Amino acid sequence: MFARTPRLLLRPAWPEDAVPLTRAIGHEAIARMVARVPHPYALADAEQWLAQPCGPTEPRFLITALDRGGAPELIGGIAIIHGDTGHELGYWLTPSTWGRGYATEAGRAVIAMARHALPIARLGAWHFADNPASGHVLTKLGFRTTGQRMARASAGRAGPSPSIHYALDLDDERNKMMPLAA
Repeated sequence: MFARTPRLLLRPAWPEDAVPLTRAIGHEAIARMVARVPHPYALADAEQWLAQPCGPTEPRFLITALDRGGAPELIGGIAIIHGDTGHELGYWLTPSTWGRGYATEAGRAVIAMARHALPIARLGAWHFADNPASGHVLTKLGFRTTGQRMARASAGRAGPSPSIHYALDLDDERNKMMPLAA
């Protein structure tokens, strides 16, 4: 699957993405804010991730910016994975792109895919408690906090860290009544 938004191309990851992926994700600031990214992040880590298969209800995309004044640039990743609480949305962006709305734009595209093309009724998402910016993105995407908090593992932090859980019911939008014409 591919998705095109006004500023982004979301596309599958390919083996030749290993070097730009390593460059984009290899920041300590990213590793501290996501669960499964080690720091330092090596080329072998990227090659291993790129070789992992995706399940039919687990789309995984690299985020490519098309509006940065030159050639398209790999700036992040976004995926739906089967996690602790069912299907979960996860995303990351390289630090030079933070605060520009890219995560929200990519998230809207992936949620639309999930809502209209995947047999998923609910998406969950987590963010570390010391990353409120991620909570703001989730709220803009329609997620609501569930009140569930727990210490979750973080490869970049080398241990568990307090996290906050959010959920989005996809069927709420999918099943809205259409107005009838008279």
